[in-house]
Parts: sequence; structure tokens; C-alpha cells
Amino acid sequence: MRKIVLGLAVSLDGYIEGPNGEYDWCFTDQDYGLNEFFKRIDSIFVGRKTYEMALAGDGQESWLPKMREYIFSTTLTEADISPQKTLISGDIEARVKAIKNQKGKDIWLFGGAELTNALMDLGLVDEIWLSIHPIILGAGKPLFSSLKERRWLTLTDSKVYETGLVSLKYDCKWDTTETA
Repeated sequence: MRKIVLGLAVSLDGYIEGPNGEYDWCFTDQDYGLNEFFKRIDSIFVGRKTYEMALAGDGQESWLPKMREYIFSTTLTEADISPQKTLISGDIEARVKAIKNQKGKDIWLFGGAELTNALMDLGLVDEIWLSIHPIILGAGKPLFSSLKERRWLTLTDSKVYETGLVSLKYDCKWDTTETA
């Protein structure tokens, strides 16, 4: 079965965007493990806001490899989505489970705090890879804002870069009881 990997940048105080939606604080001076990560994925999950933000740019971030895109939205229609992308609405749990059961590489959960929280609540995220940047934003969009239950994670890898960025990788365990 394919895995869903939540992989993104986060500030030290837990924000994925600054107070005005900015992410100019994210380091881009080196790879930080992305090229190796891109070898293991072939699909990306994004929410409506992230999709629309990409459209406002060039339609696809230039640093992203070509991959299958799934856009999650309750307001967009098929007419709003380009033909090579798939719109997911309605029963997202059933749709995501079906996608995970398809042949292919792992799936990157990239954008959308609401989508992230929904998939976390459904127990569908298998791994979390956070690139913690050495900045305190003080305000913005938090990574996890409305999870219904406590989640225990198992640290599988960590790396500290000279820039102060810390990469943390976790396996998700969907048992809500403490394991330590």
C-alpha cells in the first residue's frame, strides 16, 4: 500500500505560513533532502487554497517534479481543474483509501492545513516529515489547529543542518494511548 507523507516547512512556533500568508522565511539555499524525497513519490495532495495559490503563479511550482495532482475541495468543480489533475470532494476517506491502494509510489501531502487536519483525524497520514526553520513567526497559520485526538508519533530520523534547519521524520501511530 502506498503511504501518505505529510512533508512541509514549519516555523519553530508551529506555523506553516506567516500572518499574511507568506512563506518567504523558508530556506531555499540548498536541497534539504527534497531530491531524495522526490524519488519516492509520484503524486501530491493539495487543498483548494494551495491549488489556487499555485494557479496564481505558474500553475506548478518550478521546483516540483511532474507528478499526479489531487486537489481536495468542496467548492471547486471539474471545470475549475485542469484535465491532468483530479478533483476530490465528497467522501474523502473512501477516495483517499482507494488512491492509497492503487499501484504507484508514495503520496506527498503538501498543502492545506484543513486538508492536513482532516487526513490526520481520519488516520490516513502514514509519515510526517517536518523541516523546522529557526524562526519564530509569532502569528500565522498553525500546522495543527483542530485535531480531534492526541497523536503519538515515532521518530525515525533527524538531521541538523548548518543553517539551523532541523529535519524530523516520524511514523504515525494511530493508537491514541501513550506508548512511552
